[in-house]
Amino acid sequence: MMSQTTFNLVAIAIFVFTMASVFAPLLDYSQAIPAAGVFGLLGLLAADQWGFEGKGATLFVDWVARRSPEYCDRVAYHEAGHFLVAYLLDIPVTNYALTAWEAHRQGYPARGGVEFSDECFDTAQHKYLVAKSQWMSSPILKNYFTVWMAGIAAEKLVYEKAEGGGDDLQKLRAVLAATEPSSFNQKQKERLAREQARTLLQAHWKAYSLLVEAMKQRQPVSECYQLLERETGIQRLAA
Repeated sequence: MMSQTTFNLVAIAIFVFTMASVFAPLLDYSQAIPAAGVFGLLGLLAADQWGFEGKGATLFVDWVARRSPEYCDRVAYHEAGHFLVAYLLDIPVTNYALTAWEAHRQGYPARGGVEFSDECFDTAQHKYLVAKSQWMSSPILKNYFTVWMAGIAAEKLVYEKAEGGGDDLQKLRAVLAATEPSSFNQKQKERLAREQARTLLQAHWKAYSLLVEAMKQRQPVSECYQLLERETGIQRLAA
């Protein structure tokens, strides 16, 4: 399946080719020039998609986006939201990345992100597997919902609007669709998770702000944990 990033680049390439073809007679250049460029780009995207699962396109788009200091800051605020809320809800953080290249080196296809230990999630899922209603109301599942929504909540608190978090929403909605038959209840739980994340961030704003700076400096997870322990008074064990 084509990644969203690759799909967007293909759409842009087709648009550029269309516009170049329209203006070619006016600007007195051969239509073969933009056509060759666009088809060359499409060939590279196809090779990237089938040979590297679209990672090359993700790395390129992220590299371009990171020319903007605001984009870099936004990513840090988003991921620090995930990190802090996971810490507060005792979901161990194993690693984090703020760029696509860092994520690629750590072995997962993303522009950045916080990696969690899924041991407690998997254990709870296995425990409640035979009783779907219990799994739906599992406190661990609710905690993961809150953590997944924390990046969006953080961006909205800082920038009033979230630009990231599409993958987080997709993950949350996939689990809700599999565990909650009512679409109304799905929306309620999604909103509740976002509000709970927002409340936790606001209650620990100083710790959150310091964590953002620590992550920008690429402090290891263990040092981030020490910082949060000092600021929140809550002791957690890193994964």
